[in-house]
Amino acid sequence: MSKVLIIGCGGVASVAIHKCCQVPEVFTDICIASRTKSKCDKLAAELAPKTTTNITTAQVDADHVDELIALIKSYQPDLVILRKRTGTTTD
Repeated sequence: MSKVLIIGCGGVASVAIHKCCQVPEVFTDICIASRTKSKCDKLAAELAPKTTTNITTAQVDADHVDELIALIKSYQPDLVILRKRTGTTTD
């Protein structure tokens, strides 16, 4: 039903991702994006057997607006959730 782009893969973002995956009839497709794609891939692999939500991953630096715009245009989400710590360099 809806396509969601979730930017961030840290503690708070991963909770949001888990919650979205619990309602696959609402959140049919999720793209998890972060600076560190391997973190996104790991979380996607953990969730895949537990949900029917289609999960993809991408690399993006939320501090670079051009990268965000390109990802949003490419993925074409219905909803964007941005969970980013301000003033830090970690996800």
